[in-house]
Amino acid sequence: MKNIIVGITGAGGSMLAKYALEYLFSQDLTVHLVLSSMGEKVYKHETGEIIEATINGVKTVKIYKNSDLFAPIASGSFGVDGMLILPCSVSTAAKIANGIGDTLMTRAAAVCLKERTPLVIAPRETPFSTIALSNLLTLSQNGAYIMPPVPAFYDKKRDFEEICIGIVGRMLHTLGVENYLFTKWEGAQD
Repeated sequence: MKNIIVGITGAGGSMLAKYALEYLFSQDLTVHLVLSSMGEKVYKHETGEIIEATINGVKTVKIYKNSDLFAPIASGSFGVDGMLILPCSVSTAAKIANGIGDTLMTRAAAVCLKERTPLVIAPRETPFSTIALSNLLTLSQNGAYIMPPVPAFYDKKRDFEEICIGIVGRMLHTLGVENYLFTKWEGAQD
């Protein structure tokens, strides 16, 4: 069974995290969930529910405190199949890019980089400062996938929920979790 880490920070975009979790919970894998303190607050503000409501009754999820550096996902010997940080604040991205593993989320991301495990970072900021872009470049140069939540306009989706789910589908695909949530480009059909 695959082990996937999901990190949720205090950046906007919690609805994307909610859709990602709902899909991951429907699959044959274990989700290791880490939220920053602001991630938990923003999740509640944007989705209208506490994170426990999203995971209610799901047996394949393990929740860790962001301060728990003794958690198994803090070590490369545990072995995970990938990590998604959605949404990822530019502060969290900066810490990871500069090797600061002072929280479980940043430590788990550092482990993914050192073990060459897929790490998908979905930064939520606009416009990006030059400093943020430099940190994202550093992450990319070290193996992370940088995926700002940008919709695929070619699929002509107009509904907000469909657009969000499509974005999540692309991120999960990049993480190695195959899904049917997004439309793959198959050329123009004129």
